[in-house]
Amino acid sequence: MSELLERGASRTTWIRSRMPLLAATRRDFAERLPFAGRRVGMSLHVEPKTAVLLEVLAAGGAEIIATGNHGSTQDDIVAFLRDRGMTVFGRRDDTLAEHEANVASVVAARPDIILDNGADLAAGIVATGATDTVVGGTEETTSGGIRLRGELAGHVPFPVIVINDSPLKAIGENRHGVGQSVVESIMRITNLMIPGRRVVVAGYGWCGRGIAQYLRAFGARVAVAEIDEIKAFEAALDGYRVDELGNLAEWGELFITATGHPGIITDEVIERMPSGAVLANAGHFPWEIDTEALYRGAAAVTELDAAIERVDLPDGRELILLAGGRMVNLAGREPKGNSLEAMDLGFLLQSLSLERVATAAAALAPGAQPVPDDLEREIARRFVRALGANR
Repeated sequence: MSELLERGASRTTWIRSRMPLLAATRRDFAERLPFAGRRVGMSLHVEPKTAVLLEVLAAGGAEIIATGNHGSTQDDIVAFLRDRGMTVFGRRDDTLAEHEANVASVVAARPDIILDNGADLAAGIVATGATDTVVGGTEETTSGGIRLRGELAGHVPFPVIVINDSPLKAIGENRHGVGQSVVESIMRITNLMIPGRRVVVAGYGWCGRGIAQYLRAFGARVAVAEIDEIKAFEAALDGYRVDELGNLAEWGELFITATGHPGIITDEVIERMPSGAVLANAGHFPWEIDTEALYRGAAAVTELDAAIERVDLPDGRELILLAGGRMVNLAGREPKGNSLEAMDLGFLLQSLSLERVATAAAALAPGAQPVPDDLEREIARRFVRALGANR
């Protein structure tokens, strides 16, 4: 066994042992084989928790054709999944063009069911006209849901269950999972002190709520930039300073984007930031921080660590960019992602939603839609029992 494969196997063994909801589902799927004869195409972060999800689907009879997301693929987990007979494309150091080719390879495999993250597979399938073999799929993220209901609206003739619409995912995975892991990852990457630090969180959706909550728990002084009036109202009543991002630029020392939309930290915002400010992104796509404008206007860019770049500006200021503007909790150094319990919940949502697509797609409407209510309630009951909250 190669060192890479051995490390991937060991890490997955630990993760698997702490995900009881998926363990029970794996046993159930192995008996019923709901994916027998089905090819599942996946575009999702390839890391140990995802490996456990794919094991569950494979136990249910699925053939797996998969790739990761740009910059977050973990090579030891790729080696482990390939050893388990799955077809997995990609490496951690893939260029964007290579990543796009990996996505195209999954699309070219003509999957029956897609497990999507950011709607990359759905967009590729629509663009190539390969919709005839797809019975349906799931979408993991806010960003993907926006694409399905925006640029792809009316073009996806099969059902796509948007996992991010689930209140269970919003509370368990986004607020608590992402909130904890983003703050933890920034601390691990930078080794900076959080107590007393002035932090600006752009976006007060569920991920932004969680990031702000965990920052404040560590003692940070937190401000929220939010353009939605209701969410801004909520942030204000939760006790945060609330203002436009441009007005907070001079105040902040650490800026974290969590909106799912492009062009949040722009040239105009960058021009007002103090020297030494740290920029991090928690959104799915690396487009919330305008890194092209940041690099283009730089006098010099220096890699200080695997996930830390110092950007020297012509006016003498320096800004610190983490993970190249990609998801800081998955593309940074020693990526851990969300907590095991949060992902046990989130991937149970994925598993049962994919089963619903595999067995009852004809009963679902085409296009983006929420997780069926009966699945939400069943999963909530299972999670509370597993957590021991009723003891």
